[in-house]
Amino acid sequence: MYQQILVPVDGSPTSARGLDEAVALARLTGGRLRLLHVVDELSFALGAEGFAGYTGDIYALLREGGAKILADARARVEAAGLAVDTVLRDNTSGRVSDLVVAEARAWPAELIVIGTHGRRGAGRLFMGSDAEQVLRQAPVPVLLVRAAG
Repeated sequence: MYQQILVPVDGSPTSARGLDEAVALARLTGGRLRLLHVVDELSFALGAEGFAGYTGDIYALLREGGAKILADARARVEAAGLAVDTVLRDNTSGRVSDLVVAEARAWPAELIVIGTHGRRGAGRLFMGSDAEQVLRQAPVPVLLVRAAG
């Protein structure tokens, strides 16, 4: 049961809560984790109008940051004595959720664990919810871990 657990990570405290839950589950099942970080060019472009001339340099920095996020998360999982691997994906179009679902199918994952902010109302309307899209499209069960507070 749940031998292959996919965990999208973005370096946020909410993502860390999802990772902690995935570690706890993998300990119980003897499972393996795959950590996924998506470098999202679209969200960068929407929030970085002032850096338009520096996109290439900034994108390289985003990839470096993503690799660091994965390395830090991997160290936490290895410290728990669990098997883990990491994947860094680029998203140049579309939703992050599409890449998460594609990774779940390709690996293949048996469970996806995602930290979520649990936004409602206008916050959800304006920010969207990749977690909700993963939940709707995933070929496997999805565990949503709410943010603290």
